[in-house]
Amino acid sequence: MDTKSEMKEEKSSKPEYALVIHGGAGTITRADMTADQEAAYLAGLDSALEAGKSVLANGGTALEAVEAAIVLMEDNPLFNAGKGAVFTNEGKNELDASVMQGQDLMAGSVGSVTTIKNPIRAAIAVMQKSEHVMMIGAGAEKFAALNGLEIVDPTYFYTESRWNSLQKAKEKEAEKEKQDAATRHGTVGAVALDKSGNIAAGTSTGGMTNKRFNRIGDAPIIGAGTYASNETCGISATGHGEYFIRLGVAHAIHAQMKYGKSSLADAAADVIQKQLTALGGDGGIIGLDKKGNIVMEFNSEGMYRGWILPDKKYTEIFKED
Repeated sequence: MDTKSEMKEEKSSKPEYALVIHGGAGTITRADMTADQEAAYLAGLDSALEAGKSVLANGGTALEAVEAAIVLMEDNPLFNAGKGAVFTNEGKNELDASVMQGQDLMAGSVGSVTTIKNPIRAAIAVMQKSEHVMMIGAGAEKFAALNGLEIVDPTYFYTESRWNSLQKAKEKEAEKEKQDAATRHGTVGAVALDKSGNIAAGTSTGGMTNKRFNRIGDAPIIGAGTYASNETCGISATGHGEYFIRLGVAHAIHAQMKYGKSSLADAAADVIQKQLTALGGDGGIIGLDKKGNIVMEFNSEGMYRGWILPDKKYTEIFKED
């Protein structure tokens, strides 16, 4: 598939619907990934895309499609969200998520939750069933339970691979070595455009391996890790969250489009390849604009990513040749 020519904004016609997803970005190299591992990640992306497409094709909303895609990735232990969440320094799993819908700029998020099976659903509940935008910790967990969301014992989130990553991170910390970015952080996200022309974006993460002090990154912060406006675009980010917060990455792309009249592709390239890189941050974003144009911009070695339209689909991990 010639993705470069198909995704050019100037020549693309608006699709009936569209969905783009990511499963995290970081130091992902072919040398460190077996063929079986690559196939498993691509299958996970494909399943999430198909779940979202099913919603959109049957007239569902962009928000429903984002939820469907992210829930599948949260339930997949390969990704650093939900079941596959990384461990904190204390050996816990602290999860964050956010969602935003473009037609009315409504948004919701949760941070540092430890018992909510699917944090993206909690973020949606905050948006739809409260007057607030963000809830954290025990309060967010109580709110989720009161609203009928599935609550699990924290042991549900345990996976051996993530536990081993924590032990390696602690060993390297003791040796004052830099941690491998691929095991330090990761995120999942989705952005959808539905048949009504509405855009929604969502992001979910387990945060950063070996994090301390209830550290929260960009994923649950509206304007940093997630943003959506029917006027411009929807964005979900992944990478070293501190840098994304400082730049307000998701909103910065929206602002360049709204006030600078930039295209989605140009705005994303400027923010990720110039501004983020200049600060020393790594990661990327996925985005959709109101015409259905898609971007998957990143400055790291790899990003688990994919998109689906009514008649086309694409998944990839590494940079294209």
